Amino acid sequence: MLVEFLLSIVIPLGLDLYLPAPDSNRLTMEKIDLGRRLFFDRRLSRDGTIACASCHDPARAFSDGRKVAIGIDGRAGHRNAPALINRGYGSAFFWDGRTSSLEEQVLKPIEDPNEMDSTVAIAASRVDLAPDDLANALATFVRSILSGNSRFDRFANGRNEALTDEEQLGLRVFRGKGNCTTCHVGPTLTDERFHNTGLAWRPSADGSSGAYQDDGRFAVTGRETDRGAFKTPTLRDVAKSAPYMHDGSLATLDDVVEFYDKGGRTNPNLDPDVHALRLTPEEKRALVRFLSALTGSRR
Repeated sequence: MLVEFLLSIVIPLGLDLYLPAPDSNRLTMEKIDLGRRLFFDRRLSRDGTIACASCHDPARAFSDGRKVAIGIDGRAGHRNAPALINRGYGSAFFWDGRTSSLEEQVLKPIEDPNEMDSTVAIAASRVDLAPDDLANALATFVRSILSGNSRFDRFANGRNEALTDEEQLGLRVFRGKGNCTTCHVGPTLTDERFHNTGLAWRPSADGSSGAYQDDGRFAVTGRETDRGAFKTPTLRDVAKSAPYMHDGSLATLDDVVEFYDKGGRTNPNLDPDVHALRLTPEEKRALVRFLSALTGSRR
């Protein structure tokens, strides 16, 4: 049954059947079902008002439509809630990559004072589980959130009619002049790395200096070259996960394309691959249309 479940999703995605999971937390349908229930369970928050799904709505590619996440008592977080699509293939989690496993990642919102504001021990006791079992079930459910068989996938598998002429132009821009595949590569459309696009940089009035509003990856590594760098998000189902970027400051895909077309925002650590693209209006429209064709089927 589990094999059939994975085959129905992973083959259309163009991914190997093997879905990575640690030996200590192997995939089972029972664990997926338990994790799904826990994902929607508000008892995991201190006051019983917030569930994982409060910030990761299935209808929005498991993001929430807000600039930044909102937790208990209306407390605002510091960053945009990222889409949880195909994260079982991820190697780093959160915008700054501060965790390297889903088992660790799923517990952080429970403890965050701006999100669920509880403790793992209390949350686990409320649902009659040991903390490890809570982490394993939630992580297993997140691994099962897979999106594939988009119109782009069908086109890549030889069905030329799956994309319109305009979307095919957008694909050529994506792979060529737009330079998108420098970071958005492979079946999951992310390199799982960290890049500085300048979005967190705010220049002074005269442009002679400036400061980062968010240090990004630097807070994890302490390397100056990582200041202002954030993880490349997946582009799977990206049309459903607005607003965009680590701070939710770009409201639409058109805004995202405009930002990159201008070469991001100049700052001391700007990624060398971020530069002005000089796309034509037609190319910009086509690129946005292509990005919308990355919406797939989910199980």
